[in-house]
Amino acid sequence: MADAQTPTAVVLAAGRGTRMKSDLPKVLFPVLGRAMIHWVLDALEAAGIEQSIVVVGYQADKVRAELADRPGVQFALQEQQLGTGHAVQMCRGHLESHPGPVLVVAGDSPLIQPQSIRELTAHFRAEGDYACLLGTLMKDDPTGLGRIVREPSGRFVGIVEHKDASDEQLAIREVNMSTYLFDCAALLDALQRLSNDNAQGEFYLTDCPALLLESGRRVDALPVLRPCEALSINTVDELKIVEAKMREMGYADHA
Repeated sequence: MADAQTPTAVVLAAGRGTRMKSDLPKVLFPVLGRAMIHWVLDALEAAGIEQSIVVVGYQADKVRAELADRPGVQFALQEQQLGTGHAVQMCRGHLESHPGPVLVVAGDSPLIQPQSIRELTAHFRAEGDYACLLGTLMKDDPTGLGRIVREPSGRFVGIVEHKDASDEQLAIREVNMSTYLFDCAALLDALQRLSNDNAQGEFYLTDCPALLLESGRRVDALPVLRPCEALSINTVDELKIVEAKMREMGYADHA
């Protein structure tokens, strides 16, 4: 795969996207005339990432067929959707021989910016001892999003979900946007220790930074993401908002 400095990406693309009110896999919904996952993979390529593992699940064959002509794309199958951590666990066979970092991103975020990924990667590389570095965002209205909790010194403590946050934590503007850069060995270790002891019975990738912190590894968050990267697609209305923003930013319309 890649060399010891170049990340391999894991793109989470297994979900149906029931709120889209369609049988089409969410990542295949057209955005400016192209399946949204192409915009994500384009951004990763522009950031210098040559290898991506796309996690497929719902109507996996359709997603594979859509991406069949893209170089550097491999697939991992998540037959049951048991959470984001479980999705990345399905990539273990691909990652065990990978010497470099692992970037995990969502397949429903076509406004991911190459410059943000480059900055996150450069910081990870410069410091040299991270187990995990989260790409985060400062948001004026963080409603519904996981907050990045820090000590008064600025040291990263963890992620608290909106529904679990105290009044003080709800005032935090730095939010988790499901963009993670992991040391590969640290990620595989944390995935092995994930638990699904929660109300949904799922394995959450958001638990991995906390597990690594508890084991004495270095974890931090870097607010390098641009405001447009807060826009992901869960509904048809959100798709329209993203398309409008992409046109405003000068993306080519393939429709």
